[in-house]
Amino acid sequence: MVWAAGIKAPDFLKDFGGLETNRINQLVVKPTLQTTNDEDIFVIGDCASCVQEDGSFVPPRAQSAHQMASRCFSNIVAKITEREMKPYIYKDHGSLVSLSRFSTVGSLMGNLTRGSMMVEGRIARIVYISLYRLHQIALHGYLKTGLIMLVGRINRVLRPNLKLH
Repeated sequence: MVWAAGIKAPDFLKDFGGLETNRINQLVVKPTLQTTNDEDIFVIGDCASCVQEDGSFVPPRAQSAHQMASRCFSNIVAKITEREMKPYIYKDHGSLVSLSRFSTVGSLMGNLTRGSMMVEGRIARIVYISLYRLHQIALHGYLKTGLIMLVGRINRVLRPNLKLH
């Protein structure tokens, strides 16, 4: 398991087991998310260099990594059970940016309208928090997410108002 964050994958990936990499050290993958040099290795998220049908690359964002994880899981199961694997197709549902308690802005794509729809303020904040909680539930489950929310409320006065990372 390798985790990378940012716009460049870690330097050690460029010489990782003879696997094909691009100029920013991402492992080059097939549409099934398997590496080009070893079909038993699957790669998702920031570490994967995945070309879309239009020739552009899948952006290194949480939403694409989440979608990749779902497709990767189903493809691993398909490989084990000797069924056909399906290609990963990225669907951009938009972006949201939280600016702490000051504001939230973003664009929602596809599902609500044709093209994109800009959102900001309270509606954007509710959507952002909802998506954040859904990611927590996917990672930790309902109980632990509930406890995280409770502890967050208790510690609210101790945390800084702006989170930078």
